[in-house]
Amino acid sequence: MSTYKTIGVIGAGAWGTALAQSACLAGRKVTLWAREVETVDTINQAHENTHYLKGIKLEPNLTATANLKQAAENDVLLMVTPAQFVRQSAINIAPFVKDQTPVIICAKGIETTTSKFMSEVLSETIPNATPAILSGPSFAADVAKGLPTAVTLATKDESLSKDLSKTLSHKALRPYWSDDLIGVQIGGAVKNVLAIAAGIVVGKQLGASAHASLISRGFAELSRFATSFGANPKTINGLSGLGDLVLTCSSPQSRNMSLGIELGQGISLDDILTSRNGVSEGVYTAKAVSAIAKDRQIQMPISDAITAIITNSISVDEAINTLLSRPLKAES
Repeated sequence: MSTYKTIGVIGAGAWGTALAQSACLAGRKVTLWAREVETVDTINQAHENTHYLKGIKLEPNLTATANLKQAAENDVLLMVTPAQFVRQSAINIAPFVKDQTPVIICAKGIETTTSKFMSEVLSETIPNATPAILSGPSFAADVAKGLPTAVTLATKDESLSKDLSKTLSHKALRPYWSDDLIGVQIGGAVKNVLAIAAGIVVGKQLGASAHASLISRGFAELSRFATSFGANPKTINGLSGLGDLVLTCSSPQSRNMSLGIELGQGISLDDILTSRNGVSEGVYTAKAVSAIAKDRQIQMPISDAITAIITNSISVDEAINTLLSRPLKAES
Protein backbone atom coordinates (compact mmCIF):
# COMPACT_ATOMS: atom_id res chain seq x y z
CA MET A 1 0.00 0.00 0.00
CA SER A 2 1.26 3.47 -0.86
CA THR A 3 2.27 5.85 1.91
CA TYR A 4 1.00 8.85 -0.12
CA LYS A 5 -2.66 9.76 0.33
CA THR A 6 -3.04 13.32 -0.95
CA ILE A 7 -2.01 14.75 -4.30
CA GLY A 8 -1.75 18.34 -5.49
CA VAL A 9 -1.84 18.99 -9.22
CA ILE A 10 -0.37 22.28 -10.42
CA GLY A 11 -1.96 23.24 -13.73
CA ALA A 12 -5.54 22.66 -14.91
CA GLY A 13 -5.00 22.36 -18.63
CA ALA A 14 -6.11 19.21 -20.42
CA TRP A 15 -3.22 17.08 -19.15
CA GLY A 16 -3.34 18.40 -15.59
CA THR A 17 -7.08 17.85 -15.38
CA ALA A 18 -6.75 14.35 -16.83
CA LEU A 19 -4.05 13.40 -14.32
CA ALA A 20 -6.12 14.82 -11.46
CA GLN A 21 -9.08 12.75 -12.62
CA SER A 22 -6.86 9.67 -12.88
CA ALA A 23 -5.48 10.19 -9.36
CA CYS A 24 -9.05 10.34 -8.06
CA LEU A 25 -9.74 7.02 -9.76
CA ALA A 26 -6.68 5.66 -7.93
CA GLY A 27 -8.40 6.52 -4.66
CA ARG A 28 -6.38 9.59 -3.73
CA LYS A 29 -7.59 12.90 -2.33
CA VAL A 30 -6.77 15.35 -5.11
CA THR A 31 -6.52 19.13 -5.18
CA LEU A 32 -6.20 20.68 -8.64
CA TRP A 33 -4.83 24.22 -8.89
CA ALA A 34 -6.09 26.44 -11.69
CA ARG A 35 -5.10 30.02 -12.39
CA GLU A 36 -8.58 30.99 -13.61
CA VAL A 37 -11.35 31.30 -11.01
CA GLU A 38 -13.88 30.42 -13.71
CA THR A 39 -12.18 27.07 -14.28
CA VAL A 40 -12.16 26.36 -10.54
CA ASP A 41 -15.87 27.12 -10.27
CA THR A 42 -16.78 25.02 -13.31
CA ILE A 43 -14.84 21.99 -12.08
CA ASN A 44 -16.23 22.21 -8.55
CA GLN A 45 -19.83 22.92 -9.54
CA ALA A 46 -20.35 21.24 -12.92
CA HIS A 47 -17.56 18.63 -12.58
CA GLU A 48 -16.18 19.47 -16.00
CA ASN A 49 -13.29 21.48 -17.43
CA THR A 50 -15.22 23.06 -20.27
CA HIS A 51 -12.23 24.97 -21.60
CA TYR A 52 -9.77 22.09 -22.04
CA LEU A 53 -11.71 18.81 -21.69
CA LYS A 54 -15.21 19.67 -22.74
CA GLY A 55 -17.71 16.83 -22.57
CA ILE A 56 -15.74 14.68 -20.12
CA LYS A 57 -17.35 14.35 -16.69
CA LEU A 58 -14.90 14.59 -13.81
CA GLU A 59 -15.02 12.74 -10.51
CA PRO A 60 -17.27 14.56 -8.01
CA ASN A 61 -14.58 14.35 -5.31
CA LEU A 62 -12.03 16.20 -7.45
CA THR A 63 -11.46 19.57 -5.77
CA ALA A 64 -10.22 22.56 -7.74
CA THR A 65 -8.70 25.64 -6.13
CA ALA A 66 -7.13 28.96 -7.06
CA ASN A 67 -5.16 28.87 -3.78
CA LEU A 68 -1.61 27.76 -4.64
CA LYS A 69 -0.75 27.01 -1.00
CA GLN A 70 -3.71 24.66 -0.68
CA ALA A 71 -2.57 22.67 -3.71
CA ALA A 72 1.14 22.66 -2.83
CA GLU A 73 0.81 21.38 0.75
CA ASN A 74 0.11 17.75 -0.21
CA ASP A 75 1.99 14.46 0.04
CA VAL A 76 2.83 14.40 -3.69
CA LEU A 77 2.78 17.17 -6.30
CA LEU A 78 2.25 16.83 -10.03
CA MET A 79 3.74 19.74 -11.96
CA VAL A 80 1.65 19.95 -15.11
CA THR A 81 2.29 23.47 -16.37
CA PRO A 82 3.85 23.84 -19.86
CA ALA A 83 7.60 23.27 -19.87
CA GLN A 84 8.51 26.91 -20.42
CA PHE A 85 6.50 27.88 -17.32
CA VAL A 86 7.80 25.19 -14.98
CA ARG A 87 10.51 27.42 -13.53
CA GLN A 88 8.14 30.23 -12.53
CA SER A 89 5.51 27.78 -11.28
CA ALA A 90 8.13 26.04 -9.15
CA ILE A 91 9.31 29.36 -7.73
CA ASN A 92 5.71 30.19 -6.82
CA ILE A 93 5.04 26.95 -4.93
CA ALA A 94 8.50 26.59 -3.35
CA PRO A 95 7.58 28.29 -0.06
CA PHE A 96 4.78 25.78 0.53
CA VAL A 97 6.53 22.52 -0.42
CA LYS A 98 7.50 20.32 2.52
CA ASP A 99 10.98 18.77 2.64
CA GLN A 100 11.44 15.63 0.52
CA THR A 101 8.03 16.01 -1.13
CA PRO A 102 8.03 14.12 -4.45
CA VAL A 103 7.36 16.61 -7.25
CA ILE A 104 6.45 14.71 -10.40
CA ILE A 105 7.12 16.76 -13.54
CA CYS A 106 4.60 15.93 -16.24
CA ALA A 107 5.67 18.55 -18.80
CA LYS A 108 7.51 17.27 -21.87
CA GLY A 109 10.06 19.81 -22.94
CA ILE A 110 13.44 21.48 -22.46
CA GLU A 111 13.75 25.03 -21.16
CA THR A 112 14.48 27.22 -24.18
CA THR A 113 16.36 30.00 -22.39
CA THR A 114 18.81 27.68 -20.59
CA SER A 115 18.67 24.36 -22.53
CA LYS A 116 18.08 22.66 -19.16
CA PHE A 117 15.92 19.63 -18.48
CA MET A 118 12.89 20.00 -16.23
CA SER A 119 14.53 18.01 -13.42
CA GLU A 120 17.40 20.50 -13.42
CA VAL A 121 14.97 23.41 -13.29
CA LEU A 122 13.19 21.81 -10.34
CA SER A 123 16.44 21.18 -8.46
CA GLU A 124 17.35 24.84 -8.84
CA THR A 125 13.98 26.19 -7.76
CA ILE A 126 12.81 23.71 -5.09
CA PRO A 127 16.02 22.08 -3.83
CA ASN A 128 14.25 20.47 -0.86
CA ALA A 129 11.88 18.53 -3.15
CA THR A 130 12.48 15.07 -4.64
CA PRO A 131 12.25 15.22 -8.45
CA ALA A 132 10.36 12.64 -10.45
CA ILE A 133 9.27 12.40 -14.09
CA LEU A 134 6.04 11.04 -15.58
CA SER A 135 6.03 10.47 -19.33
CA GLY A 136 4.88 8.04 -21.98
CA PRO A 137 2.28 7.54 -24.73
CA SER A 138 -0.78 9.25 -23.28
CA PHE A 139 -3.42 11.61 -24.61
CA ALA A 140 -5.24 13.66 -22.00
CA ALA A 141 -8.71 12.72 -23.23
CA ASP A 142 -7.89 8.99 -23.09
CA VAL A 143 -6.61 9.24 -19.53
CA ALA A 144 -9.53 11.39 -18.39
CA LYS A 145 -12.01 8.89 -19.86
CA GLY A 146 -10.30 6.04 -18.02
CA LEU A 147 -9.09 4.29 -21.15
CA PRO A 148 -6.13 1.87 -20.73
CA THR A 149 -2.81 3.73 -20.65
CA ALA A 150 0.76 2.77 -19.71
CA VAL A 151 3.39 5.35 -18.77
CA THR A 152 6.88 5.56 -17.27
CA LEU A 153 7.53 7.06 -13.83
CA ALA A 154 11.17 7.82 -13.06
CA THR A 155 13.05 8.80 -9.92
CA LYS A 156 16.62 8.16 -8.82
CA ASP A 157 15.34 5.95 -6.00
CA GLU A 158 13.71 2.72 -7.20
CA SER A 159 11.78 2.21 -3.98
CA LEU A 160 10.29 5.70 -4.34
CA SER A 161 9.38 4.99 -7.96
CA LYS A 162 7.56 1.85 -6.88
CA ASP A 163 5.68 3.72 -4.17
CA LEU A 164 4.68 6.55 -6.50
CA SER A 165 3.57 4.03 -9.12
CA LYS A 166 1.30 2.41 -6.54
CA THR A 167 0.00 5.86 -5.61
CA LEU A 168 -1.08 6.70 -9.15
CA SER A 169 -2.03 3.31 -10.56
CA HIS A 170 -5.53 1.98 -11.07
CA LYS A 171 -7.11 -0.50 -13.45
CA ALA A 172 -6.77 1.84 -16.44
CA LEU A 173 -3.41 3.50 -15.69
CA ARG A 174 -0.30 1.36 -15.46
CA PRO A 175 2.93 3.18 -14.49
CA TYR A 176 6.22 1.35 -15.07
CA TRP A 177 9.04 2.60 -12.85
CA SER A 178 12.52 3.64 -13.91
CA ASP A 179 15.63 5.28 -12.46
CA ASP A 180 16.57 6.92 -15.80
CA LEU A 181 15.40 10.51 -15.29
CA ILE A 182 17.37 11.88 -18.22
CA GLY A 183 16.29 9.21 -20.69
CA VAL A 184 12.62 9.56 -19.81
CA GLN A 185 12.78 13.35 -20.18
CA ILE A 186 14.60 13.20 -23.51
CA GLY A 187 12.03 10.84 -25.00
CA GLY A 188 9.15 13.10 -24.03
CA ALA A 189 10.83 16.29 -25.20
CA VAL A 190 12.39 15.29 -28.52
CA LYS A 191 9.37 13.34 -29.76
CA ASN A 192 7.35 16.57 -29.75
CA VAL A 193 9.76 18.14 -32.22
CA LEU A 194 9.68 15.06 -34.43
CA ALA A 195 5.87 14.98 -34.30
CA ILE A 196 5.78 18.38 -36.00
CA ALA A 197 7.85 16.88 -38.82
CA ALA A 198 5.51 13.88 -39.03
CA GLY A 199 2.57 16.25 -39.28
CA ILE A 200 4.21 18.17 -42.11
CA VAL A 201 4.58 14.90 -44.05
CA VAL A 202 0.85 14.30 -43.65
CA GLY A 203 -0.10 17.90 -44.38
CA LYS A 204 1.98 17.86 -47.58
CA GLN A 205 0.42 14.51 -48.54
CA LEU A 206 3.81 12.89 -49.02
CA GLY A 207 2.43 9.41 -48.40
CA ALA A 208 2.50 6.64 -45.81
CA SER A 209 5.96 5.50 -46.88
CA ALA A 210 7.45 8.91 -46.18
CA HIS A 211 5.59 9.03 -42.86
CA ALA A 212 7.02 5.70 -41.72
CA SER A 213 10.50 6.71 -42.88
CA LEU A 214 10.25 9.98 -40.96
CA ILE A 215 9.31 8.21 -37.73
CA SER A 216 12.14 5.71 -38.15
CA ARG A 217 14.81 8.31 -38.91
CA GLY A 218 13.41 10.53 -36.18
CA PHE A 219 13.82 7.70 -33.72
CA ALA A 220 17.46 7.43 -34.79
CA GLU A 221 17.91 11.12 -33.94
CA LEU A 222 16.20 10.69 -30.57
CA SER A 223 18.44 7.73 -29.80
CA ARG A 224 21.64 9.59 -30.70
CA PHE A 225 20.59 12.53 -28.57
CA ALA A 226 19.75 10.32 -25.58
CA THR A 227 22.93 8.27 -25.90
CA SER A 228 25.03 11.41 -25.65
CA PHE A 229 23.56 11.98 -22.17
CA GLY A 230 24.11 8.39 -21.06
CA ALA A 231 20.45 7.40 -21.19
CA ASN A 232 19.61 3.72 -20.91
CA PRO A 233 18.83 2.29 -24.39
CA LYS A 234 15.98 0.30 -22.81
CA THR A 235 14.37 3.59 -21.81
CA ILE A 236 14.53 4.92 -25.35
CA ASN A 237 13.11 1.67 -26.72
CA GLY A 238 10.33 1.75 -24.13
CA LEU A 239 7.14 3.64 -23.37
CA SER A 240 8.67 7.08 -22.83
CA GLY A 241 10.80 6.84 -25.96
CA LEU A 242 9.58 4.77 -28.88
CA GLY A 243 6.08 4.39 -27.44
CA ASP A 244 5.49 8.11 -27.07
CA LEU A 245 7.12 8.84 -30.42
CA VAL A 246 4.81 6.43 -32.27
CA LEU A 247 1.69 7.85 -30.61
CA THR A 248 2.58 11.51 -31.08
CA CYS A 249 3.66 11.04 -34.70
CA SER A 250 0.61 8.99 -35.66
CA SER A 251 -2.48 10.90 -34.55
CA PRO A 252 -3.78 14.41 -35.25
CA GLN A 253 -5.00 14.28 -31.65
CA SER A 254 -1.39 15.23 -30.88
CA ARG A 255 -1.06 19.01 -30.66
CA ASN A 256 2.40 18.83 -32.21
CA MET A 257 1.44 16.61 -35.10
CA SER A 258 -1.70 18.63 -35.83
CA LEU A 259 0.43 21.78 -35.86
CA GLY A 260 2.76 20.13 -38.36
CA ILE A 261 -0.20 19.14 -40.53
CA GLU A 262 -1.31 22.76 -40.69
CA LEU A 263 2.23 23.91 -41.49
CA GLY A 264 2.30 21.37 -44.31
CA GLN A 265 -0.98 22.77 -45.59
CA GLY A 266 0.58 26.21 -45.88
CA ILE A 267 -0.87 27.87 -42.77
CA SER A 268 1.56 30.21 -41.02
CA LEU A 269 2.89 29.36 -37.57
CA ASP A 270 1.55 32.61 -36.12
CA ASP A 271 -1.96 31.87 -37.37
CA ILE A 272 -1.80 28.32 -36.02
CA LEU A 273 -0.67 29.39 -32.55
CA THR A 274 -3.21 32.22 -32.40
CA SER A 275 -6.07 29.82 -33.06
CA ARG A 276 -5.11 27.41 -30.24
CA ASN A 277 -5.90 27.37 -26.52
CA GLY A 278 -3.25 24.75 -25.70
CA VAL A 279 0.54 24.68 -25.93
CA SER A 280 2.39 22.74 -28.63
CA GLU A 281 5.60 22.03 -26.70
CA GLY A 282 7.65 21.06 -29.75
CA VAL A 283 7.59 24.62 -31.09
CA TYR A 284 9.60 25.82 -28.10
CA THR A 285 11.65 22.71 -27.41
CA ALA A 286 12.97 22.54 -30.99
CA LYS A 287 15.31 25.47 -30.46
CA ALA A 288 16.76 23.93 -27.29
CA VAL A 289 17.20 20.53 -28.94
CA SER A 290 19.06 22.04 -31.90
CA ALA A 291 21.25 24.17 -29.63
CA ILE A 292 22.22 21.15 -27.51
CA ALA A 293 22.80 18.99 -30.58
CA LYS A 294 25.09 21.62 -32.09
CA ASP A 295 27.05 21.95 -28.87
CA ARG A 296 27.45 18.18 -28.57
CA GLN A 297 28.01 17.66 -32.31
CA ILE A 298 25.01 15.35 -32.67
CA GLN A 299 23.56 14.99 -36.15
CA MET A 300 19.83 15.79 -35.97
CA PRO A 301 18.82 16.97 -39.44
CA ILE A 302 15.06 16.53 -38.93
CA SER A 303 15.03 18.44 -35.67
CA ASP A 304 17.25 21.14 -37.17
CA ALA A 305 14.86 21.45 -40.10
CA ILE A 306 11.91 21.98 -37.76
CA THR A 307 13.86 24.61 -35.84
CA ALA A 308 14.65 26.40 -39.11
CA ILE A 309 10.98 26.34 -40.15
CA ILE A 310 9.79 27.64 -36.77
CA THR A 311 12.31 30.47 -36.77
CA ASN A 312 11.37 31.41 -40.36
CA SER A 313 14.89 30.63 -41.58
CA ILE A 314 13.59 28.29 -44.25
CA SER A 315 10.28 27.35 -45.85
CA VAL A 316 8.61 23.96 -45.44
CA ASP A 317 9.36 23.06 -49.07
CA GLU A 318 12.98 24.13 -48.76
CA ALA A 319 13.35 22.05 -45.60
CA ILE A 320 11.96 18.97 -47.34
CA ASN A 321 14.28 19.43 -50.31
CA THR A 322 17.27 19.89 -48.00
CA LEU A 323 16.50 16.64 -46.14
CA LEU A 324 15.98 14.68 -49.36
CA SER A 325 19.24 16.03 -50.80
CA ARG A 326 21.43 14.83 -47.94
CA PRO A 327 24.33 12.56 -48.99
CA LEU A 328 23.59 8.83 -49.03
CA LYS A 329 25.10 6.80 -46.19
CA ALA A 330 24.87 3.51 -44.34
CA GLU A 331 21.84 3.18 -42.09
CA SER A 332 23.86 2.39 -38.96
